[in-house]
Amino acid sequence: MVTRKFGLLVAGFMALASVGFSQSQGGGGQSVIGQDGGLNPITTSLPFLQISPDAQHAGMGDVGAATAPTANDTYFNAGRLAFNTSDIGVSVSYTPWLSKIIDDMFVAYLSGYKKVGDEQAFGLFMRYFELGKIQFTNDNAVITGEANPTEWTIGGTYSRKLTKNLGVGISARYIYSNVGDGVDDLEAASTASADIGLYYTKPLMAGGREDEFSFGVAINNIGGKVSYAQEEDENFIPTNLRLGTAYTMNFDPFNSLTMAVDFNKLLVPTPQEDGSHMDKSVISGMFGSFGDASFSEEVKEITIGGGLEYWYKQAFAARTGYFYEHEDKGARKYFTMGVGFRYQVFGMDFAYMIPTEKENPLAETLRFTLLFNFGKDKQESITE
Repeated sequence: MVTRKFGLLVAGFMALASVGFSQSQGGGGQSVIGQDGGLNPITTSLPFLQISPDAQHAGMGDVGAATAPTANDTYFNAGRLAFNTSDIGVSVSYTPWLSKIIDDMFVAYLSGYKKVGDEQAFGLFMRYFELGKIQFTNDNAVITGEANPTEWTIGGTYSRKLTKNLGVGISARYIYSNVGDGVDDLEAASTASADIGLYYTKPLMAGGREDEFSFGVAINNIGGKVSYAQEEDENFIPTNLRLGTAYTMNFDPFNSLTMAVDFNKLLVPTPQEDGSHMDKSVISGMFGSFGDASFSEEVKEITIGGGLEYWYKQAFAARTGYFYEHEDKGARKYFTMGVGFRYQVFGMDFAYMIPTEKENPLAETLRFTLLFNFGKDKQESITE
């Protein structure tokens, strides 16, 4: 039926477009070349999990492994959450998605934390992806129904300082995806996943300044496969390794500049011509993802993000960044810019994406974030 085909095409298009046309909701129908022969992007289900949720990090090229602590550590690096200095922090982010071609599609992210002493923090977070309403029609263009595909996650984070410079954290989440809403052959999919993160930060004296060096590593979305149809069609979710560093130069009490860079690699099998990569277990796929292709192709699977953040009086911030993905692995390349404001317990961040190629559906993507930080943690640390 036309209605069914239309629904499948629209759902597939939306899922594919959700991360710059580099990942799709299914993995069975892709064209595989690879092994240095050309286009061979890694495909996963639930690509919306890879969308950077907040405007601060989005304005810096989507870095986030080792930047300064915020309530959004629940997404980037759970090991950093305990280093927040406020007793309570809340962040609300909103991103109109594919706004150049669709007017009712968006990503929303809510996160918050509560410090317990100086060493521990507990966080909660929720992500909601609204794919907009879809109308189904018959051969005579008569509307026969309507669907509203959505995806969402909800979860929690625990973070603890091991020393005054080193912290670790874990997160767990439940994931629900209903991109096939209204399509008879597709069912809703759900799974659970976990994150683990490590964060290290240390003050450094350089040129008479008290600077700060930070390093972070996180593995996100370690979880089971999902299927929208039959079990044999199960596909991996985007398990991701994020490794990054940041360096902050404090020029004086009023001016500071942070430079940050992240390297990301999906811990998912590289697609093979015979489809054998789909038969691997989650754990086998994770560990095997470092050697299931030639060395040069494995290097191509690493994305790089870099960014700068300037603060004046810790009240106004200006940001810029760049994100790079190899042409054979998705070809996402874009510049970012953003600004931020802080006043007492309140903060606002804005980010803007500028793709390097014309006619990119993600061009002019805006992100908005509201922040609230209450109270300073004044308890004496046992790690001092």
